[in-house]
Amino acid sequence: MTAKSRIALVTGANRGIGRAVSERLHALGHRVVVAARDAAEAGRAAAELGPGARAAALDVTDEEAPERVRDLVGPVDIVVNNAGIQLDWGHPPLGVPTQLVRRQFEVNVLGAWRMCQVFLPGMVERGWGRVVMISSGTGAFSNGLSARTPGYSVSKTALNALTVLMATETRGTGVLVNAVNPGQVRTRMRPQAERLPEQAAEDIVWAATLPDDGPTGAFLRGRKQVPW
Repeated sequence: MTAKSRIALVTGANRGIGRAVSERLHALGHRVVVAARDAAEAGRAAAELGPGARAAALDVTDEEAPERVRDLVGPVDIVVNNAGIQLDWGHPPLGVPTQLVRRQFEVNVLGAWRMCQVFLPGMVERGWGRVVMISSGTGAFSNGLSARTPGYSVSKTALNALTVLMATETRGTGVLVNAVNPGQVRTRMRPQAERLPEQAAEDIVWAATLPDDGPTGAFLRGRKQVPW
């Protein structure tokens, strides 16, 4: 397998940023696994991508789902942890319902953690891999955590910490693990944003296909490393 023909799995890939990332990876010649909670939506998205794409039903909150996907699709070289939710917009930190915080952590942090535990060991064993966490400026101390969406913000801070831990664990193995802040992107979460998913996908796919001397454990924005 050449560097131009990798197997890439994208979570939350049936729409928005995940769909745009899948399209870009497929256009570059990679074999894309379109993963989404709804099997029918994943299937439609994969069919629209065309030959070389396949679908997988994946709920990242299901403890056993990542292993089932691994058994279905086999070795994966690139994982883009894109699946994410925001449920607490407008709730102040002192008043946000903790069940909303818990649900966001379950998807945004533990979902990515499960994916890493299942797919990273194989990458290390094969000596090549790329993992990209889709983070947010609201989770960066350098940018300022957002009190308007506190649970989401703290979950993305935790995702950044997970990025560093996984990068440290795999450093020197040929695996690179980084987080990308795509900025505000026009999705169902941010319908009024000016930046299009296709624009964000360019930066994310760049991080997913870094050369072997690329950064690991980094927070990236616009293809540049920025402070956590």
